[in-house]
Amino acid sequence: MQNREAKVSVVPSAAALVIKALKDPKRDRKKTKNIKHNGNISLDDVVETTQVMCPRSMAKNLSGTVKEILSTCVSVGCTVDGKDPKDLQQEISDGDVEVPLD
Repeated sequence: MQNREAKVSVVPSAAALVIKALKDPKRDRKKTKNIKHNGNISLDDVVETTQVMCPRSMAKNLSGTVKEILSTCVSVGCTVDGKDPKDLQQEISDGDVEVPLD
């Protein structure tokens, strides 16, 4: 609060950022319900989304936040680099896929 004026800022959710990365066309929310997003995004898009969500994440490091975003991709119904996001989470846990540190 500054000078008795409240400043409000809207921060998008992880699902909204993932859907934005899918580049889906705009839709009328009243006419179309229960949409399945079956697109494909790259791991770089997931990392960019992670960097936006990092301050609000409870994970200790960036790879944990990437796993959180990948679980959001599972909920949305999209794939990452042509793979199932659950498989990609397991590869990150095993150390097969490198996640950038910053």
